[in-house]
Amino acid sequence: MREVGFIAGEARLDALFLRPAGARLHYVLAHGAGAGMRHAFMEACAQALAEEGVATFRYEFPYMQAGRKRPDPPAVLHGTVQAAVLAAEAAAPDLPLIAGGKSFGGRMTTQAQAAAPLPGVRGIALLGFPLHPAGAPSMKRAEHLPRVTVPLLFLQGTRDELADLSLLRPIVEKLPRADLRIIEGADHSFHVLKRSGRTDAEVLRELARTVADWGSSLQGYPRSTGDRSAD
Repeated sequence: MREVGFIAGEARLDALFLRPAGARLHYVLAHGAGAGMRHAFMEACAQALAEEGVATFRYEFPYMQAGRKRPDPPAVLHGTVQAAVLAAEAAAPDLPLIAGGKSFGGRMTTQAQAAAPLPGVRGIALLGFPLHPAGAPSMKRAEHLPRVTVPLLFLQGTRDELADLSLLRPIVEKLPRADLRIIEGADHSFHVLKRSGRTDAEVLRELARTVADWGSSLQGYPRSTGDRSAD
């Protein structure tokens, strides 16, 4: 693993680049709202992906790096996603590129893509899309998704309190290039109960394998094009 930095707007941000031997895919992996790129889930996810031949570029949003709890304005977050994608592509220009991330990070990636195509990105993989706050079912957070121009992969647990599957399923079905994979018994953090008969580590391996296989299937799909001077 290599610690790297990149520029987003006026901020210099930290990132972690992990490329396993024989990598076949590169995933720009954004963190959730309340925990940064070094969170235990992010670390375990990167390792599981590496075992499936997926390189990862994890990065911090400005508010997280500064130790603030309140997320940055959308324009700053979207600009950070764009900058991280460019930095990731520069780190491994030979690998097919996908983007996305955990919860909030994945949602910011789809918003950024909906606003302006992310250069080089063939698809977006979402690890627990936060469709609505817990206990407040809504579809508002999905309003931008029809403007996303690349394939989408939704990985959702059946116990995820931030994504009522009865609401998410019809949303995904209406999107032209979207795939929903259900993780039985998993919550928003992809934790499973002991009575499920599986461990969290097994669930992570399932997530990583699914992302790797899906991302590899997109290698013939046209890459997004974007104005590289925007950032």
